[in-house]
Amino acid sequence: MAVKGKRRGRPVSSQPGLSAERIIEQAHQLLLSEARVPSLRSLAAQLQVDVMALYHYFPNKAALLEALCCTLVSGVYQPEAGQDWRQELTRLSRSYLQLLADHSGLLQTLLSMTSAGPAQVFGERFEQALAPLALDSEQRQQALCLLVDYLHGFALALHAAPGALSLEDLDGPLGFYLDGLALRRAPS
Repeated sequence: MAVKGKRRGRPVSSQPGLSAERIIEQAHQLLLSEARVPSLRSLAAQLQVDVMALYHYFPNKAALLEALCCTLVSGVYQPEAGQDWRQELTRLSRSYLQLLADHSGLLQTLLSMTSAGPAQVFGERFEQALAPLALDSEQRQQALCLLVDYLHGFALALHAAPGALSLEDLDGPLGFYLDGLALRRAPS
């Protein structure tokens, strides 16, 4: 019986050490090249390890997807304290849309996830941008839900009709949304 060139659960000896970071990096590269979330088999093949090696770092595919999505979402714009909230929220929104445009399989993955990790990253940045408005928690939650739903719809439209929309088309509707938020501002 012939033995394969790789051992179960271990990287091929010529490969640098396997790590969670390396797995996420390779998953990101496959997401970019395949325009969809890679299968564990294709990911393991690219890393030249047995599929079971991935389970040493992530208990299941959902955990790997959460780590990948959190890593990607953590790359969106980080609002700066003391800056104009409208400008900061616009930068955050555009950055998030650019991320979704650059990774065509990412939105579907985010929408199908049951974990809140990536949403929490975006939510924290949203809270930072809106801090000067001093909205109550219910208003902040409603504002977050409305913006995220709009951005996801916009991202879907970008993918559905390439070239029909651009990020500049976000300016009018986002300005309308920001005007509405300004009206909700707590009195000083």
